[in-house]
Amino acid sequence: MSQAKVDRYKEEKKNRAKIIKKEKRQLLAMKVGASAIAIAMVAWVGVSVYNNFQADDSTVTEKPDYTVSTHALDHYLSDLYAEE
Repeated sequence: MSQAKVDRYKEEKKNRAKIIKKEKRQLLAMKVGASAIAIAMVAWVGVSVYNNFQADDSTVTEKPDYTVSTHALDHYLSDLYAEE
């Protein structure tokens, strides 16, 4: 090994405890952050589902009644068949 490599190895060995602590802190921060995001997403989905069920319960009896007039379509089709 070259002297530079030996010096780097010695420096790393001397600071190994600090490096390991830093890596553990970063891993813990990533786990905490990922957990917080996951909890927020689950809570958001839960609130959305709850609100949808609440909205459905109040509007079950108030469904509008729609009627469609096909008079214009019938007239158009009868004119097409009359031309043949």
